[in-house]
Amino acid sequence: MTLKYLSIGAFGLMVAGIVWLLMRQQVLAHSIPGIAVQAMAVLLMILARIAFGMRSFHASANPTAGGLVTSGPYRWMRHPIYAAILYFCWAAALDHRTREAVAASLLITAGAVLRMYMEEQLLVGMYPAYRDYAARTARVVPFVL
Repeated sequence: MTLKYLSIGAFGLMVAGIVWLLMRQQVLAHSIPGIAVQAMAVLLMILARIAFGMRSFHASANPTAGGLVTSGPYRWMRHPIYAAILYFCWAAALDHRTREAVAASLLITAGAVLRMYMEEQLLVGMYPAYRDYAARTARVVPFVL
């Protein structure tokens, strides 16, 4: 199987986890800290999309033409869109404190991690400068991971 097809499967895991949270009505946090984290995650997503520009979304982890994006949130993390999704979902799971919400967030996390690794392999092939960028930039948690 190629990386692109595996990335579609990883995307499917993420979608399944989000749908699971939606079906259980546990996608939105109810506490002030949970809502604050989710609001910051939405802001991060918006800022990342602005920095990414008019490039399109692909169900597979196809790198897009137009150069390596290292501005905006991409200055501090390589995958701010995936980070925003993870922050948002984990804020809900920790706020609701149910096994199902945690399981759904674990499914989303597994899909996002797989997708990030596959996407990075494809990015190195398209943008050789990605190796240096990856060496100095966190994956999803600035200054940590």
